[in-house]
Amino acid sequence: MTTLNRTANKLTVAITAILMVSGCSAVAKPQVNSATLAGAPVLKADALDNALLYSDECITEREVVTAQKMWGDGIVRIGQVYSEKGNYSNEAADFIQDMYGYDLSSVLFKPTLAANDQFRSSFDAALSYFVGGNDAYAEDKGFAIKPYTNVKFDNVGIINNSCRMAVAMGNYFFTDTKGSETKVEYTFAYVKDSDGDLRIVAHQSSLPYNPNGN
Repeated sequence: MTTLNRTANKLTVAITAILMVSGCSAVAKPQVNSATLAGAPVLKADALDNALLYSDECITEREVVTAQKMWGDGIVRIGQVYSEKGNYSNEAADFIQDMYGYDLSSVLFKPTLAANDQFRSSFDAALSYFVGGNDAYAEDKGFAIKPYTNVKFDNVGIINNSCRMAVAMGNYFFTDTKGSETKVEYTFAYVKDSDGDLRIVAHQSSLPYNPNGN
């Protein structure tokens, strides 16, 4: 057996092992050629990164519901710290670090009350949305420092059949200090990090359609 064939066989085994660990089944035998071999170091590096950053465990619906409650509690907590004249910016930074995956991958975040800079693809942009104070995002008033006293999720459904990612869609309801409740539509996508915690990698929310345009 030539050195090229031995290397190809080893790579085939490695690819199969990676896919089996990720929870995939009925995997077709990879077609290995010299071009595939040339990309082998990149493949191995990507697989190693995934092993270090992400969990191999599937995401359950219960974990999604728990993560949603943590998100809502976090929004309320930021508002409480603001009301008590504490360091609400640090509280929000910790909230984003815990709940979102900016340190894992790209995050697709389109928040409710953003019109000029609709998409917040960086940590600083997300922080500005939640607490304001960033001249680069002059429209931000600080969503989380309204403040709110309660956040309630009402899921239309949760899809977790891809195992490594879960997507939830529905309405969530924000109650302010005067008791007024605002309904907002949402879609959240979650991955599970190496510590077993769910992290948001896509978040889109918007106010319900108003046919009267008011």
